Amino acid sequence: MVKNQQTITWEAEEYLMHEHNIAWYFGLLIVTTGLVVLAIWLRWWTFLILIVLSVMTILISSLRPPRKIKYVLDYNSLTEGKLTHHFDEFRAFGIMKEGSHYSAVLIPKKRFSINVKVYFPTGSGEAIVDALGARLPMEEVKLDFLDKIVNFLRI
Repeated sequence: MVKNQQTITWEAEEYLMHEHNIAWYFGLLIVTTGLVVLAIWLRWWTFLILIVLSVMTILISSLRPPRKIKYVLDYNSLTEGKLTHHFDEFRAFGIMKEGSHYSAVLIPKKRFSINVKVYFPTGSGEAIVDALGARLPMEEVKLDFLDKIVNFLRI
C-alpha cells in the first residue's frame, strides 16, 4: 500500500444537538420523581444519589451546545482536537447516517473499547471515506442497544 501524504482537515460539532420541548422535560421530571420516591421508600440511598447525579448530568448535557472540533486526518492517525487516534488501534471503519448528518465510526480492535464517532460535512465525505479506506477496511455499522436508547431519549 502506498502512503498517501494528503492531510484532510475539517471542523464539525462533537455530537448532534437534539431539540427538547416542554414534554421532554416534563417526562424527565415524572420519571425522576418516581425513581426518587421508590429509592426513598426502599431506603436505597446509593440509588437515590445515582438518580440525582444522573439527572443532573442529563440536564447539563442537554442544555450545553456541542463544541466545534477541528479534525485532522493523515495517513497514520485521526486527530480530534487535542486527542490523537492511531489507526493501529482500529480494525475497521464504517459510515453512519443520522438524519441529514454523516459520521465515520472507527471500530477498535480491543473488545471492550468504545467506537470513535466523527461527524463530517457532506462536501468532505468522499475524501474522508477514501482516506480512511486506504488504511482500514470498511464494514457496515449499526446502532448498538445503548445508542438506540440514547437516540430514542434524544439525549
